[in-house]
Amino acid sequence: MALSRLHELHKRRFSRNLGLGIVLAGLVALIFGLTVVKVSDEDFSVPATLEGSK
Repeated sequence: MALSRLHELHKRRFSRNLGLGIVLAGLVALIFGLTVVKVSDEDFSVPATLEGSK
């Protein structure tokens, strides 16, 4: 006998997990967007290493 009916607890847990997943995906998209904007800035340059620091 297969367990096919979902308990009410599973429905609440799914909606909570879905909300958390959307928030995390938004955070990742925000950080990625900020990174793309920073790297594509015309004034962006990789800092030069100090020659005498070794």
